[in-house]
Parts: sequence; structure tokens; C-alpha cells
Amino acid sequence: MNTITILGAGKLGQAIARGLVHSGKFNPTNITLTRRSLSDLETFLDQGFHITVDNPSAVETADLVLLTVGPNDVESVLEEIKNSLKPEKQILASTVTGVSIERMMNFVGNKMPVIRIMPNTAVAICKSMTCLSTDQKYLGSLKAVRNVFDHLGETMAISEELMAPATALCASGLAFFLRSIRAASQGGIEIGFHAEDAILLAAQTAKGAASLIIESEKHPESEIDKVTTPRGITIAGLNEMEHRGFSSAMIKAIVTSANKIERLLEK
Repeated sequence: MNTITILGAGKLGQAIARGLVHSGKFNPTNITLTRRSLSDLETFLDQGFHITVDNPSAVETADLVLLTVGPNDVESVLEEIKNSLKPEKQILASTVTGVSIERMMNFVGNKMPVIRIMPNTAVAICKSMTCLSTDQKYLGSLKAVRNVFDHLGETMAISEELMAPATALCASGLAFFLRSIRAASQGGIEIGFHAEDAILLAAQTAKGAASLIIESEKHPESEIDKVTTPRGITIAGLNEMEHRGFSSAMIKAIVTSANKIERLLEK
């Protein structure tokens, strides 16, 4: 993938652009960002990216076209670019929540490789969890897109029916984990730390916890067992969290987000 165009470069599209360059594998001069108003993209122009309001022309030179517009704009943008797409040379990847591959193919034709991707905004620092799915006949194209996002964090190929749950767990989930770090830091302030110190302590502790699970490939409870002792301070805190509904709240947040996506699909 030598040239990449990001259509509708809002917060997620901009995060992807930053991550591509941050990875050291992509040059900003080979990346084009589009948006209705270019004022939000001026800093990218200064960094060597191409920016434009002309979606069709931006698409023509791209190997990979990333559709990062909102759900309400996807049909108008696909209608706008469909005659500029080259199915034999390009791949269209979409981050649009709730818009199926079949629905996109209704606009661009079934010969155009269409990949659905769901990164999160940690893609900007190459720490995203990105899920990808496609039609069975375009698995080669999925592999090519996955190779790009492998530089931007971890990736997982899933069935399309799991894209809505993946959005809730990995995209919305990023906010849920950030909120838990905020809560931990507020607890830290209450027990005596200055705010900036409490945030660092909480965030680094959360990073360590996540790294333990990823690197050891063990269940979280096995690591919890290592830091809990009979009548100890950790088990007392954990039990208080459960009494207050911590696990239930996190589960309900993820399920609620997933259910809302499903309702969007029904419209």
C-alpha cells in the first residue's frame, strides 16, 4: 500500500493519519486527507500530507481508500466517488459504524473489494485494537489492509456480524477504560496525591495490568490472585468494588453500546 486516501478525516481519520506516520512505515506525502472544511486539516498540510475537498480526485491516485465519514454521509460520499474507484487496483476500507459491506457494494459494485475496519483512537500512537471483516472472496484484500493496521497496534479478523460488538468493546470500550483510569485517579487524590501525580500513577498501573494479560496470555483472575492475600487490603478493595457494581456497570456499558448499534442497523 503505497498511497492512502482518508475520506472525511474527522477525529478517527486524523488519528489514523497520525498513526501511519508515527509507525515510521508511511510517508505523509503519500497520504491524502479530505474534509468539507480544510481549516481543521491545516496542521496536516504543514506536516507534508495532501489535503483536499475533492473526494473523487483524492480517490483516483490511492491504493487504499479509507472511508471515515459519519453514517449519515456514507451514501452521498460513495455516490460521489464510485466512478473514480478502480476495483482491479484499489481497496475500499470503511470505519463507518452500522453500514454493512452489502450496503456499500450496492453503490460501488460487487467487484470492488470492501473491508470493514474498526480501530480506536489509540491508533494515533500505534496502540489500537483494530478488528477487520470482509466477504469471503476478498480475504486477500483483507490481508493487505491488515498488514497496514498491524503497524498501528493489534489486529483481529472477525466475521461481519461481530463488527457491532467489536465497536462497543474496542472503540467505545476505550472510553470506558479511560473513565476507569479517571476514577482511580480521583481515588488517588482523595487519599493524598496531587491530581497530575494521581493520573500518572493510575494510568501507568492500568498499562501494567493490560501488559500483564497480553504478555502472559493468562486470565485476569490469575494475576489478581497474585496480589490478594487473606484479610488483605486488595481483596477488601475488590469486594467493595463488586458490592458497588463495578463489573456489572462495565458489562452493562458494553452491552448497551452494542445494542444501540444494532438499533441503528435496524433503521
